[in-house]
Amino acid sequence: MPERTVTVTDNHSGKSIELPVREPTLGPAAVDIGRFFRELGYFTYDPGFLSTASCHSRLTYLDGAEGKLLYRGYPIEQLAEHSNFLEVAYLMLYGELPDAEQLTSFRNIITHHTMLNEALKDFFRGFYHDAHPMAIMVGVVGSLSAFYHDSTDIGNPQHREIAAHRLIAKMPSIAAASYKHSIGEPQVYPDNRLSYTGNLLNMMFSVPCEEYHVDPVAEKALDLIFILHIDHEQNASTSTVRLAGSSGANPFACIASGIAALWGPAHGGANEAVLDMLREIGDARNIPAFLARAKDRKDPFRLMGFGHRVYKNYDPRARIIRRMCHEVLAKLGDENDPLFELALRLEEIALKDDYFIERKLYPNVDFYSGLIYRALGIPANMFTVMFAIARTVGWVAQWMEMIGEENQRIGRPRQLYTGPSTRDYVTLDRR
Repeated sequence: MPERTVTVTDNHSGKSIELPVREPTLGPAAVDIGRFFRELGYFTYDPGFLSTASCHSRLTYLDGAEGKLLYRGYPIEQLAEHSNFLEVAYLMLYGELPDAEQLTSFRNIITHHTMLNEALKDFFRGFYHDAHPMAIMVGVVGSLSAFYHDSTDIGNPQHREIAAHRLIAKMPSIAAASYKHSIGEPQVYPDNRLSYTGNLLNMMFSVPCEEYHVDPVAEKALDLIFILHIDHEQNASTSTVRLAGSSGANPFACIASGIAALWGPAHGGANEAVLDMLREIGDARNIPAFLARAKDRKDPFRLMGFGHRVYKNYDPRARIIRRMCHEVLAKLGDENDPLFELALRLEEIALKDDYFIERKLYPNVDFYSGLIYRALGIPANMFTVMFAIARTVGWVAQWMEMIGEENQRIGRPRQLYTGPSTRDYVTLDRR
């Protein structure tokens, strides 16, 4: 079958070029514009990269119009129902679901990499007592390259694999230690008898003077949330990891850059903003007034947790997490939690409103995840840290995929310059 092409004609010069079309497995095809500047002398301009494919990837696919999310081809609904976080992590790293022996081996590797170098304790002590946990995460994860020199040679596949294992394994330990530091409690060592999420809960909430039992509902809920947050195509933090990685930076520095990007309120902090919004609304009787404000472009109020840059349908992750929210609140929280009841009522009213229907503004995953974290006793300043733990799997999978490509080159976006034209320097006495 002949290669499909697109003809582009410059109306100014009359010159035309044929650009090849790259065919995907799913989704829109992409026009390869590699020759566009070289032959026509123009850059392409796409603020926010809304219409630009920055790479090719075999990891994650989402269809915003249909509300579909696939990890390595598997629908998120099936993985959420039948799988667990470490099994999905294996899938993302290696491309296939593991058999029983492979899963046991992978789980053992991750479990036995959870310990942190003891010297890192001094690093945590160096942060101010009220430092934000995400600030600590950025610093500590970036510092790991100073401790693990046997996993920083990005040209060595074994180094890349062990770096991936270490990052996935140690992220809960770093997160829990960051939390403990922020509240003035001693760090808790990992327990190899516990599951990935059970270990995280134990490190966060146990204390040396009392026995702690991991609640199975909390463990299950956190595992589910982590599955839903593993990867999401080329979002801001993932693109940051890839761009940093394209320079040849070590994997720990690349993941630290992803954490920094995730920290932004427009990316990883949305679920905390949902709780703030619900508290501001306060009562279901106030919903119509706040919906009116959300429609008013002159009003700074925004309806947080609704709509998505890519999804123009119901976020499939939101449907899954909504059911878990009921289960968690029934067991661990107040099933009549006023914020949860308010969230349900807000969703019900908004989805019947023509304004939101026409604009396809549906609840996204952030709308409910903060409510679950709250019921689990996780404070708001740790919400984005939880996101970072889960997304580490996607980041390292994307990084490994990119590094393994042939002819990998450093990322170098171009710009449309709108500053002053050439000017001559004027000496100080003449200004």
